[in-house]
Amino acid sequence: MRQEEWFIFQEEICDYFLSIGARAETNVRVQGVRTCHDVDVLVQTKFLGEELKWIVEAKHWNSKISKNHVLALRTIADDVGADRAFIISLKGFQSGAEEATKNTNITLKTFDELKKETKELVESEILKTYDKRLQLVEDRYWAHSKKIRKKYGLRNEMMDFSMTFSGQILLGVARKAILAATDRKYPIDVMTFHKEHQGDMFADNFQQLQNWFNLNLNHFEEKLLTAEWEMQKNGEYTPDGSLTKADDLSPAKMMGQGMYQAEKNG
Repeated sequence: MRQEEWFIFQEEICDYFLSIGARAETNVRVQGVRTCHDVDVLVQTKFLGEELKWIVEAKHWNSKISKNHVLALRTIADDVGADRAFIISLKGFQSGAEEATKNTNITLKTFDELKKETKELVESEILKTYDKRLQLVEDRYWAHSKKIRKKYGLRNEMMDFSMTFSGQILLGVARKAILAATDRKYPIDVMTFHKEHQGDMFADNFQQLQNWFNLNLNHFEEKLLTAEWEMQKNGEYTPDGSLTKADDLSPAKMMGQGMYQAEKNG
């Protein structure tokens, strides 16, 4: 193996972690309880409110990694207090190496496997943030009576087929999209049939879905804020201040589940 090939491999791993929002650096000397250790890639990130430290060994070798390398990394991970340790191999791992990771915080991956696993983890966390944001928007929307929602342009009249905007439909489509994205069922139909529809009608991948969420939730929140400001001026701002619990089945969640199930069965 040429030195520059290992260096490039190591830097690509570091760049990948940087691209998903973690702090990462290469060739770091980490102080452990007993001694210092040279780490190929040190990754530090915040996950679910907790600071995490990951260490990574980059093995750009033309042979599979053995059990001894796993045991050595276990010792380092324990000494520096790493929450997780990775060996990223070009060619994979011997069976003994896989056995040595059982009941440990050591993960063995090829670079492609690492990217797939962490990509899914990051996407899952992003979907949780959209879920929380939707819950807040739903509570604001349903806090107003049907009469008020109609009066201030947050929903259509029953027989109004112009379909300018309906908060309930947008919320239902958004809830369906989260279910589909969780199951990774792309492309996702995000058509609302609104005149005020924002973005594309289909999301072919996660990045396109993020764009749809950002455009449509920003638009919805702007409409809510404008409507609530007008309610205040007219003395009609009397919302129900109750909040929905995370595990409650809201109208939008019910609609989203129904839409998603119908598409799966169709």
